[in-house]
Amino acid sequence: MKLRSILAALTALVMLAGCGGSGGSGGGDGKLTFFSWDNEETMRPVIAKFEEQNPGVKVEFSNAPPVAEYISTLQSRILSGTAADVFVIAAENKTNLINGKHVVDLKDKPFLANVPDFNKTTYSGPDGAVYGLSVASWGAGVLYNQDLLAKVGATSVPKTWDEFLALCKKLKDAGITPYLESVQAMSTPLAAFLGAQNAAAGNQMDSKIFDGSAKFTDYWVEPLTQWSRLWQEGLVTRSVTGLTGDQVRTEFSNGRTAMIVAGPWDVPGVRKEAPKLKIAMAPIPGIAGGKPYLAGAASPGYAINAKAKNKEAAEKFLAFLDTPEAMALYQKATGAITVTKDFQPQLDEALTPIVSDVRAGNVYLPQIAWKRAEDILNVEATAQLQLLVQGKATPEQVAAALDTKLASTS
Repeated sequence: MKLRSILAALTALVMLAGCGGSGGSGGGDGKLTFFSWDNEETMRPVIAKFEEQNPGVKVEFSNAPPVAEYISTLQSRILSGTAADVFVIAAENKTNLINGKHVVDLKDKPFLANVPDFNKTTYSGPDGAVYGLSVASWGAGVLYNQDLLAKVGATSVPKTWDEFLALCKKLKDAGITPYLESVQAMSTPLAAFLGAQNAAAGNQMDSKIFDGSAKFTDYWVEPLTQWSRLWQEGLVTRSVTGLTGDQVRTEFSNGRTAMIVAGPWDVPGVRKEAPKLKIAMAPIPGIAGGKPYLAGAASPGYAINAKAKNKEAAEKFLAFLDTPEAMALYQKATGAITVTKDFQPQLDEALTPIVSDVRAGNVYLPQIAWKRAEDILNVEATAQLQLLVQGKATPEQVAAALDTKLASTS
């Protein structure tokens, strides 16, 4: 009898746990479920303000860190019918969500009028529909420790990749770790090299690769070759494949590294950890006569689940996320370069060299530009880039592997 009682109690606990943490779809009872890749510290103030203004709605929040864990968790929830009413649509999963008809068309919603065409186009479908409310854009470049650069006589940032590598060597010879980047996702310098090349080619690079008139090997080999010089020339340790983005930023904040790749989201953390550090961000230096360029994209958007149980509250929530009040809370927490027309973000002065290009959409990210199978290709690209850094693959082999992977998805 005692055992039966214990089993009944355990069963009840499991059921309660399943209801509280699943992020499953809400009902029409005033509950709105929301699954994000921003953490609770970032989103809780925004949610609290929404709930204050909408006392009949209670938001049930869950999150997973970007990118791979978020994508896989969302996919599992969609397949099991437990996806939230509102979730984040990103570069890496937009095609699957749109083609699978898992997200609602927002093109006629008034709140979309407040965002630029660049952001709407990023999450649009072939029929002119728009499936994500993207309220910010980002650009990633090199974040410089100006004091460490001054120690080797550098008074300005490099404009070309050759100049950048020469600066790396000068810093290394002075006993300073010149540069770090995490290789657990798409490389920022590589994306910038490709972006500059794509712009010079009339933005046709990815269209040609995906319509079969060109291959990755036609465009990627030289950018890969230039990027891999960091390791081929012994300027950066090959052990960076084990570093996370947070670890890279910590090395920079502690004054142990002169240059890192970074986005706007890194700057608040650096300021908090090292308020006296003199820093500046600049685009990735250009290769082969190309101009400096930024990796980047329209930020992930907020999408409404096509099977949302509380679509009315979901639309209210998206409309709120678009307001200056919500923007102020989100921007304060993230330092994001927001793009809504009725809110002027207060940005760190270190971002000044990149802001105009970011807002103009002069940024590039392969996963955004790819026409299909972007999640599969992104996983393959990350794995291949790690092999390249480790000296286990050549630029030609990496590009060929992407061609093979793309062919396998046809």
